[in-house]
Amino acid sequence: MAFGRRDWLKGLALALGILLSSATFAPVRAAEKVTIFAAASLKDALDAVNDEWQRQTGEEATVSYAASSTLARQIEQGAPADIFISADLAWMDYLADRHLIDKASRTNLLGNRLVLVSAETVAAPVNIEPGLDLASLLNDGRLAMGAVDSVPAGRYGKAALENLGIWPKVAKKVAGAESVRAALLLVSRGEAPYGIVYQTDAAADPGVKVVGIFPENSHPPIVYPIALTADSRNAAAAAYLEFIKSPEAAALFEAQGFTVLVE
Repeated sequence: MAFGRRDWLKGLALALGILLSSATFAPVRAAEKVTIFAAASLKDALDAVNDEWQRQTGEEATVSYAASSTLARQIEQGAPADIFISADLAWMDYLADRHLIDKASRTNLLGNRLVLVSAETVAAPVNIEPGLDLASLLNDGRLAMGAVDSVPAGRYGKAALENLGIWPKVAKKVAGAESVRAALLLVSRGEAPYGIVYQTDAAADPGVKVVGIFPENSHPPIVYPIALTADSRNAAAAAYLEFIKSPEAAALFEAQGFTVLVE
């Protein structure tokens, strides 16, 4: 049977249609969100920084807030994070020792202060000095603070109380919380008469009043280091890391009471 030009063209069109219909095309991927694991005490400030990041770049960042200890262990167990911001050097060192951060990207980002807070808006100021009878101030109540064996704010708080000779009398009165924000909430709700938190946490909760500031030499310096995780393959993470060290981000951190350490 004769096979004309028209039939040949029809056959070619059919073949091309079948080929195109069976081809697999990779979908166009949106920019991958930067995933940040950050200490709970950073929430208000970092939310503001991320809003500015999105405004300037059009890209989003997603944040998991918790105690630095919890986040470090999640990263160790394989949780997908691009950036880790710890509330102390120890938990960043923990990941560095296990080769789970990009050590070249590590920077000391922020500083903070340790304060004593009360839920009583009329609470009298407390002069925090060696020998302070904090146990009497607590009466039958509890002292809210981060868990002293793991949460950075709890570690700083215990160190300060030990240095000032206060710890032996209040150790049994401590209500250890899973994070500094959880400790803050115990005071804000009136479940503890006093608590030890960061100055920035106290500023974020109108339900508490700062009644005393711990001497800076009573505990190790409060430092928030930041680093890329070793497993991150997100190209936007490095850009975010530079942005968070920018003057624009610094102004937002300072507005929340943090000390900016990067120059």
